[in-house]
Amino acid sequence: QVRLVESGGGLVQPGGSLRLSCAAPGFTFRSTSMSWGRQAPGKGLEWISDINPSGSWNWYADSVKGRFTISRDNLYNTLYLQMNNLKPEDTAVYFCSNGRAGKRGQGTQVTVSS
Repeated sequence: QVRLVESGGGLVQPGGSLRLSCAAPGFTFRSTSMSWGRQAPGKGLEWISDINPSGSWNWYADSVKGRFTISRDNLYNTLYLQMNNLKPEDTAVYFCSNGRAGKRGQGTQVTVSS
């Protein structure tokens, strides 16, 4: 059974950094492509990053390219999103997923404000 638990969100000032984690126990994480998405208040879902099972390939939305880095630790079944130079428009609930058509976690709130 797929279970995904995000953590690491919070309130940060513009220009600050956060590192999100997604714990993924209970399924073959190391064989699964993973994704990060976000949803801002009143806006639709935005996929922001994908990573293949080995971590050798990744993709970023233009809105976060150059500022966010996706990574994974297949030994500990954990997905990460390092977010640097955060902007107010990055404020959203962030969630991980076992692929864009897969199950999502409950999400973690990121608020960027001075």
